[in-house]
Amino acid sequence: MLFSSLTFLYFFLPAVLLCYFVLPMRMKNAVLLIFSLLFYAWGEPKYVFLMVFTIILGWFSGLMIEDSLGRKAAKFWLILSVGIVLFLLGLFKYADFFIANFSAATGLSLPLLRLALPVGISFYSFQMISYLADVYRGSVPAQRSIIKLGCYISMFPQLIAGPIVRYADINDRLENRSLSMSSAAEGAFRFIIGLGKKVIIANSMGALCSAFSAASEESILFYWLYAIGFTLQIYYDFSGYSDMAIGLGKILGFEFMENFNYPYISRSITEFWHRWHMSLGSWFRDYLYIPLGGNRVSKPRWFFNIFVVWFCTGFWHGANWNFMVWGLYFALLLVLEKLWLLKRLERSEILGRIYTMLLVVIGFVIFNAADMPEAFRQIGGMFGLGNAPLFNAESLYQLRNYGLLLIIAIVGCCPIVKLCARAIGRLGISALLQPLCALGLLLVCTAYLVDGSFNPFLYFRF
Repeated sequence: MLFSSLTFLYFFLPAVLLCYFVLPMRMKNAVLLIFSLLFYAWGEPKYVFLMVFTIILGWFSGLMIEDSLGRKAAKFWLILSVGIVLFLLGLFKYADFFIANFSAATGLSLPLLRLALPVGISFYSFQMISYLADVYRGSVPAQRSIIKLGCYISMFPQLIAGPIVRYADINDRLENRSLSMSSAAEGAFRFIIGLGKKVIIANSMGALCSAFSAASEESILFYWLYAIGFTLQIYYDFSGYSDMAIGLGKILGFEFMENFNYPYISRSITEFWHRWHMSLGSWFRDYLYIPLGGNRVSKPRWFFNIFVVWFCTGFWHGANWNFMVWGLYFALLLVLEKLWLLKRLERSEILGRIYTMLLVVIGFVIFNAADMPEAFRQIGGMFGLGNAPLFNAESLYQLRNYGLLLIIAIVGCCPIVKLCARAIGRLGISALLQPLCALGLLLVCTAYLVDGSFNPFLYFRF
């Protein structure tokens, strides 16, 4: 079930909020767990059993790890439980990838498993691993209540696409959280802003990308329109979802970490990755990069650690070689910046941003390509390496169609909108203007959803 669907907005969410706020505090975690499992089962009924198994595994393993801290048994339970979680992730997400590549390398024709990918498995698997690792480290206590742990793992606001929530960050809220009208109003406004980003901008950019894929004739202009369009689509799609998740969390009494901080204003690739998908970046930093030794090792080992982390980051996104190339592409850029480029970039406000966005756009072309030959073809087309003309009737038509929205989307990637909102707030009229804007935006989004059927969500495939 998509957040940006009429079913969720006008049926599921009102039912959740009614039950959640009517019932007493001691029952709120159970209500949230039940509705989260229903939310998950809506699209994939059979995989709700996998979710329940994961919850039971995490609950039991956490208790066993805590009860045996200081002994070898604690490491045994950690390795066993994390191994099971990774096995399930590998089985559903990567088995066919390995089988296909093994068959190609050996000349065999092994049958593929063709298992459907459980929605959100990459996200809730990482949440479970972080919980078990933190219990093993002694930084959080094991959760004795299976309902509370199940609520943490399956919580529907961030179940499908994050942000990746650490158990340590919401442990206290699971035990005791306060609800208020002001927090709920703030959360509702944040949710509607995210909904607008997704429905109005991301979906429109997705339609532009679909028009490129369906076009019979290509041009250099169209290649660039596609590349920029997808770069904007993935930002508004994913950051919009994160806004909706954070907003729903506020309504329910939880504080989720920010996931995006205007990444497209960065002056370097290093800064970009401090601003983009921050919950995933911090997860890999704390649970892979630092355990490998981080930067407190020799320089060759440091660079090795960077490449390992970014290879895993790419592989986490999907079972395809282009994701791994995408990860290693950014690893190479980060190493080059750490060696000599970063200080030069920081001196330049304009050149640094041009350099960053050019490389980010190229990176997302690799990310979205069906395979590497397709990625090379599209990147070559962007720079005139082919027979495509500079422009044609189709590309000019799409530029006229989407030009204004592209400008609006680019401006929306900058903090100027937030600065304008703060300026309005200082005038003392935001108390009236904010709810009116939210209501108007909700009505516009509803009209878009009623009128159109194009409503994909990119991160379902991860």
